Amino acid sequence: VSTQSTWDRHTIVLIQPTANKATRTYSDYETIPEAMDGVCQIYETRLKQENPQFRNITYDIADLLAFLDSLADLSCLVWNDELRAYQPFGKDWIKQRVYQHLRKQAA
Repeated sequence: VSTQSTWDRHTIVLIQPTANKATRTYSDYETIPEAMDGVCQIYETRLKQENPQFRNITYDIADLLAFLDSLADLSCLVWNDELRAYQPFGKDWIKQRVYQHLRKQAA
């Protein structure tokens, strides 16, 4: 029986913003919530780059989800103690987790 929490799992986020394979990057995080924060930070960094004239930028979840949809590829590898391996998850899974994570933060 695993003692590892569902959310407390090492997570690797794989991102390819454009069709160009040279744009592939990855980031690793100690937990799924940290990874979801990282996904949000990627979007926030993009907003700041595209709008340098604004000191404060606000967005809603629909904007974030549209950004995630616009990425050529987005996936996660999440460690599973029971399997002793990383499990792959796609864009839809990430969008659901980001949404849950932001709702939890707003509560």
